[in-house]
Amino acid sequence: MRAKVLVAYGTKHGSTSEVASAIAATLAEEGLQADLRPAGDVRDLTGYDGVVLGGAIYMSRLHRDVRRLLKRFHGELSQLPVAVFAMGPLTMEPKDVEGAMKQLRAALAKTPDVRPFAVTIFGGVVHPAELPFPFRKMPETDARDWDAIEAWGKEVAASFVLSRVAVAV
Repeated sequence: MRAKVLVAYGTKHGSTSEVASAIAATLAEEGLQADLRPAGDVRDLTGYDGVVLGGAIYMSRLHRDVRRLLKRFHGELSQLPVAVFAMGPLTMEPKDVEGAMKQLRAALAKTPDVRPFAVTIFGGVVHPAELPFPFRKMPETDARDWDAIEAWGKEVAASFVLSRVAVAV
């Protein structure tokens, strides 16, 4: 039986959903059963062999629905293999990625019993027309690296497969 992995995400404008969907597709290509859901719709973790959580970072905070999922299910998540990604920096310059990673780690530190085996940052997306003033003046940006997203999904899939084999032994 294939391992069943929840891919839950929090998104405001849809770009995190697109990344979560790509990760779920990669997990499926690697032989896992991936269940893609908005984090706010997750009511139970029963039956999952692992979890991937993804959320955008807005104003230095991880998306509200992902924070709530971490808090609500911290006990269950502490018993499952968990991987986390966040989106946010407008460039993948080291200082921008480092700042986003600091913000993500601060959010994860609020549920210290949840210890992700993989944590990463992907570039963010800005569509100024969707933003309120004064943010509408920001330049249009899409810093997502789809090759890096697929590679991370493959790494995560391999870890889920290995953790499932280790549990079965």
